[in-house]
Formats: sequence, C-alpha cells, structure tokens
Amino acid sequence: MKNIYNYRLDKLEKLLMEEYGQKKYRATQLFKWIYEKRCSDFNQMSDISLKFKEVLNNEFNLNKPEIFKKQVSKDGTIKLLLKLEDGEMVETVLMRYNYGNVACVSSEVGCNMGCAFCASGFLKKKRDLTTAEMVGEILILDELLKSEGENKKVTHVVVMGTGEPFDNYDNVLDFVRILNHPYGFAIGARHITVSTCGLTEGIRKYANEGLQINLAISLHAPNDQIRNKLMPISLKYNIEELMDAVRYYEKQAGRRVTFEYILLKGINDRKEDAIELAKLIKGTLAYVNLIPYNPIKELIYQRSDESSVHNFLDTLTKSGVTATIRKEFGTDIDAACGQLRAKNEKK
Repeated sequence: MKNIYNYRLDKLEKLLMEEYGQKKYRATQLFKWIYEKRCSDFNQMSDISLKFKEVLNNEFNLNKPEIFKKQVSKDGTIKLLLKLEDGEMVETVLMRYNYGNVACVSSEVGCNMGCAFCASGFLKKKRDLTTAEMVGEILILDELLKSEGENKKVTHVVVMGTGEPFDNYDNVLDFVRILNHPYGFAIGARHITVSTCGLTEGIRKYANEGLQINLAISLHAPNDQIRNKLMPISLKYNIEELMDAVRYYEKQAGRRVTFEYILLKGINDRKEDAIELAKLIKGTLAYVNLIPYNPIKELIYQRSDESSVHNFLDTLTKSGVTATIRKEFGTDIDAACGQLRAKNEKK
C-alpha cells in the first residue's frame, strides 16, 4: 500500500488523475483533511465519496512512526526515539525557543558521513527515510504539543538530525515542500532549514530549486588540514570547492548560507582559527553559528572553554563576520545527535 504522506500536492494530483481517474481537486481535499484537520481515517473524510473512500482504503494508508522512547529535559526539550514500520529506529527532537517550537528532523537511518565528533556515525546508514517518515516526525511532535495546549504546534523545522539530507535529496525536497505548502503544514520558507555537511552537487542543485528555504552548511574548520581530520567528506569536496558552491548558491538563489561551526577544545577554537575562518568567508553573505560541543564519552573530543567560545565570537565579530553562539538545549539528556539511538542499539 502507498503511504499518503509520501506525496507532495502536485505529485498526489498526478497520481490520482493518472492511476485512479480522479479530478485534480481530490488531492487538495485530501491534503486539507490530513494536514489542516489532521484526520487519520479516510472514512471520516465527509466530503469524499464512498466509492473513492474504498479506493483510498484499498490503495493507501496513513501510517506514522511509533514513539519507542521519550526523553524530556528540564528545559522542556523533548527527544524521541521513533520506531519505523520495518523496525528501524530514528531520532527526532523538539526545542523550545522564545520565537517558537523547533523540530530537528532526521533524514536517514544512520549516517555514512563519518564525522569524527558525531554520534550519528556510530551506526552506518541503513537506508533513506521516506518523505512519509519525515512527515511522521512532525506529526508526532505536533501531537505531543497539542496535548500541552490546543494551539501549540511545530513552527520551525531544521533538517539537521541523523543523516545527510542531500544524500536523500528527492525525499527531503518533497518533505520541505509539504512543510511549506499552504495546504500542508503551512510553515514559512524562512522557518525551514536544510543542512548539509558539504555535498557540493547537492548545494548547486538546491540553488536552482527556486526555494526560499534556508541552507546551512556544517563547516567546523577554517582549512582542509583540520577539516580532513574531522569530516571525511572534505577529502572528496575540499574547502575551495565548497566555497565555490556557496558563491554559486548565493548568486543563483539570492540567499545567504549559515555556516555551522562546532567548537572543539584545542582543535578548531583558537584565535588564529577564527581569523582564518573570517578570511575564508570574506566576500560572501554567510553567517556563522557557533555551537558548543555536547561531549560523547566514546570520543576524545572536549568542549571548548567558555572563554575560548566568547573570544572566538569576538574575533569573528571584529573581523566583520556576523556570528552568534547557538543556545543549548537538552544537556541533561542524550543531547548529541544520534546518541539516544546508539545507546539503544548497544543495549
């Protein structure tokens, strides 16, 4: 059976017209039922004919992941380990900012990027997540929020969880289009961010999508010497190639990127690293998001001292770079990406 959540509106229109002889407006009806009204039973869709309901029940389902494990931080952050239909597990996180509720979505089961500091790489990629499974992450978080208050819902989404989004390009792009569509989740484009560790072909392709959705790039080093040790992807796409892709993206999309930069003690957090980083991104529109590291006991990397973090920020700012320090969430639970799933698999 086909999962209805796999289809963005235009693809659902095409499918229903070509395979089931339905009028184009049927897809819009379904979108409004499943996203606006959050109806999870075709039989309860009152303006759908009995004959078409029979088709829907025979050909489609509305399946979502199940909550396998839930962690709640003292700051209100919720981390879920979700069980998929084939028994695989994936994480999703809800963070509460003063401007809204931010969902951090995974895009793959496991990850092949192998970043040295990241728990996601403990378990190699098994498969891509389907569009429906990513949609399911949001639906489940929305259900949890609704239980806290009638009007509460996810307001911002970052595709920054386990997996490399541009390694699952088509499913991720369909997912973000459903997020953004007025008949879908109706989340504004500027409230959605897709993050990549630096797949330059994906960045160039994304530049031509005509989307206003944000792009973030995991940089984490000012030069290839450091980045090669931290991020194996850098051996395939060096910093020069990456920056060429960034400039292409800025020109084609008319949008700036955000560089994500995890600060690791004694590795990439020195003043000279900040000076080199500022020189690297000079002439671009880029913004730098400095991220305090969540230590993982199996790894050697340590969190930068608070003074080093602020000195790094100060050096960037004085060099004319717009930068901030990301607010921390869930430090009292398994905050690092992939950590909860890795613990469960180990057990």
